[in-house]
Amino acid sequence: MAPESSPQPWMPKARAGLKKSPPYWYAYTTMAKGRWLGRELLEIVSTEFRDRSMEYYRYAIESGVTTINGKVAKPDTIIRNGDRMENVVHRHEPPVTATPVKIILRDEERGFVVIDKPGSIPVHAAGRYHKHSLVEILKSEFGFKKVYTVNRLDRLTSGLMILPLSASGANEMANEFIAGTIRKEYIARCKGKFPEGEVICEEPLLTIDRQMGLNVVHPDGKHAKTIFTLIRYDANTDTSVVHCQPLTGRSHQIRVHLQFLGYPIANDSIYSETKIWGPTLGKGGIDTTPSEERAAPVAPPQFQFRPEDNPESLSKSKHAFSGAQDTRDADVESGEQKLLPRETGHDIGMGSPVPLSAEAVDVITKLRTMKIPLLKLIDQQDEDEDWSRWRDVVFRAKGALHPNHIVICSPPPQNERRRGGPATLRKNAQEDGETPPPETISETELPDDTPIVESINDAELQESGPAEPPQITLEEALEKAKAHESSEEKTSVKILAHPGTEELIFCPDCYLPLHPDPKPERLYIFLHALRYTTSLGRFETDMPEWAEEGWEWDRS
Repeated sequence: MAPESSPQPWMPKARAGLKKSPPYWYAYTTMAKGRWLGRELLEIVSTEFRDRSMEYYRYAIESGVTTINGKVAKPDTIIRNGDRMENVVHRHEPPVTATPVKIILRDEERGFVVIDKPGSIPVHAAGRYHKHSLVEILKSEFGFKKVYTVNRLDRLTSGLMILPLSASGANEMANEFIAGTIRKEYIARCKGKFPEGEVICEEPLLTIDRQMGLNVVHPDGKHAKTIFTLIRYDANTDTSVVHCQPLTGRSHQIRVHLQFLGYPIANDSIYSETKIWGPTLGKGGIDTTPSEERAAPVAPPQFQFRPEDNPESLSKSKHAFSGAQDTRDADVESGEQKLLPRETGHDIGMGSPVPLSAEAVDVITKLRTMKIPLLKLIDQQDEDEDWSRWRDVVFRAKGALHPNHIVICSPPPQNERRRGGPATLRKNAQEDGETPPPETISETELPDDTPIVESINDAELQESGPAEPPQITLEEALEKAKAHESSEEKTSVKILAHPGTEELIFCPDCYLPLHPDPKPERLYIFLHALRYTTSLGRFETDMPEWAEEGWEWDRS
């Protein structure tokens, strides 16, 4: 037996597996944002959200499933100040690691809790995440009625968080973060052999694409400072474990500063991908010279679309939904068809505070086109499993989109609304024979960027009743999709299938292309909040497994 003073060899731990939630209908409501005013609904939807193709968003709206102020909206509906949008979405929450949230300290007397957040779990409900968000997990699994997320971690980042349990405690801690009196320490594993000694990076950071969450070093960015210190270098993996002390709190600060120095986080799906940044991986930053160059989205090489079949391009000739009316007929007949920003590529940079360079546009374009390096959901070698929007063709073979047996009630009068008022979701009483208690989701519980995809008008659904199914069956859709795939007049894109099977994989309710389950190791990055020193005390977590000496990296 080895003496107690000898270091113990690293031993692999059992994999935590995945935590999954079945799809469910969810009610959304949101007020019109300033950047939406005066713009058409389809233009807003297609530039704000990128989960589905241009053609799908138009199809969904033309099915009559988006309402504004309780009335069915159209693709060319102009958004006005004070408009309230109501939606019912079939929510597919991505799986997260089954590693549990760990309570490090629960101090009821002083009113705060310290937790260790696993990577892959977002702090707040946002986008496709709700039940799998930290706030909801603390409510449903630990019984917290209210927690205040003063400091936040990225979804892909694991580690320590201090959560006040009262508004007064949250204000006090927020003031500490603003004053910069809280000492934050992180651990990262980066590519290459990091230099010995203390390395300081003070490059300013700027968010240039909100949808992708992309940040770069830019002279017009906000001041940022990080101190890095090498802990150890591992020649077997050619990676370094580095201690990181951010003295400011910019978005993606550690990730971008390590990239700038030439040592990006080893498994960072955004800032450490050669297919996006090239062989230098963004070392030294990118060019910031403004450019007007833009190009229409181009499908990856394995998707050979004809122009009229490309789901990212809208035109009268290829419109497949029989119930749709091309609202741009006048433009087509006049020879001046109106193209939306996403069709031409001019949506890139719309949310940037500065004009973008050609290199920045190229990086964003690659990020938007390539799902694999962005999310690491599936084996990177399988290039045929690309972004869902290029697979988004199955819906062409089905009927109008309507959530089955779901009712969203009309909004309250204008003078009774609070931040847009709540949306009430319930099953159709005609189907159940009784009226169940409504599930209410208020605007205050929603993130800033709630998707405008699918909703249902109360009166319209009640008039139609449950007598006739609003969608064709799964078997019918599979049959039509197979015929669609084999047709010489249609695109040659193959519908996503389970490996080694002929079974088509998509949701029978909303026809979202579904990916195979990812490996848990692909759902987080090697960045961990290790220790915080505050007026409440000094708190820390255990070192993550991937930072231990002798750790073996399974890249399969």
